[in-house]
Amino acid sequence: MFDVDGVFLSEERCFDASALTVWEMLHHPEYLGLSGEDFTPEPDEETIRRIRREVFVQDRVLDWLKARGINSNWDMVFLTFSCQLLSLLRRLEEIRPGWSRNWLEEPIDAERLKGLGRAARDAGIDFRPSYDAFIPAFSTSRAEKHELLLHLNRLAEDWLDVQKPAFSRNSALWELGRSAFQEWYLGEDLYRRVEGSKPRTPGKPGFLHQEIPLAPKEAIQRTLRRLRDRGIVLGIGTGRPRLETEVPLRSLGLLDAFEPERIVTASEVVRAEESHPDRAPLGKPHPFTYVKGYLGLKAPDEACLDADFPLPGAEEVLIVGDSVADLLAARRMGCRFAATLTGLTGEKARAKFEELGADYIVEDVTGLPEAIF
Repeated sequence: MFDVDGVFLSEERCFDASALTVWEMLHHPEYLGLSGEDFTPEPDEETIRRIRREVFVQDRVLDWLKARGINSNWDMVFLTFSCQLLSLLRRLEEIRPGWSRNWLEEPIDAERLKGLGRAARDAGIDFRPSYDAFIPAFSTSRAEKHELLLHLNRLAEDWLDVQKPAFSRNSALWELGRSAFQEWYLGEDLYRRVEGSKPRTPGKPGFLHQEIPLAPKEAIQRTLRRLRDRGIVLGIGTGRPRLETEVPLRSLGLLDAFEPERIVTASEVVRAEESHPDRAPLGKPHPFTYVKGYLGLKAPDEACLDADFPLPGAEEVLIVGDSVADLLAARRMGCRFAATLTGLTGEKARAKFEELGADYIVEDVTGLPEAIF
């Protein structure tokens, strides 16, 4: 079972889209509308590089989030934007006591963000994001994985004396960030087809067709053929939605190497969460994605959720990923794990995977056959 980002495809464009989403939600008049940036739906590469350096602080924030088990770009957007949002509310609370606490009583959608932006301007606040404050704000918590999202409520309590939880994976604000990210990643035309609605910000060309393979596609194709020739069944467990998985893998000639019944994406995870909200969140490092791939798409979600660990025959299953989230899922299932050093931190990740006891560590996915045979 293979992850996709950081194994077959570079995560660079996803991270670019994440940074642009945070930037847009802070500065576009359809959201907070803060001053200091001239928004464009088609930034050039120099602008994209600058925005990502600023939002993720030379990728230090990304490294930190990955190390804490955050594997979803949607969660990265939610955490990074919400930290700045709370900082703005903190400033406003100093000028208008009680205003920010009352504002957090209702779900946070785009219209309410616009209202907050107006209130800040009326109060004479020229708020400039301080992205490097993110890690200090979150380092006071030992929370990992999806529990990290709930640390935003602790910040709201500490900074604003807000007692009612306002931040969660199921919130309107999380969904707003997800939708904005999808606009950047899919582009306007595909977004309309996939989401069934018009984008809030038209004119984005999309990054989906600019995916970068992490090794020559011919070498990856040979690797997958070698594995299949040895009788190994190949599957996928990814945090990407189905379309965003199939389009680039098909264009690289890789999709047909995998058993269709064992390709599990974020689309299946979201449907399971909708059917079983009491069990959410189910994204990695929760093992649901890989368990579903192991049992097959036809297996009921209940069977995947209630599976006993270690799974029967788990020692014959190898999960291949680039992140701690993948390793944690594998360990819970009782499966072996192979780490690729083609994720965000590259070779620097070796020490972490050695510390966590990865069964195999390879420079890139094409080194897998030599490692396991």
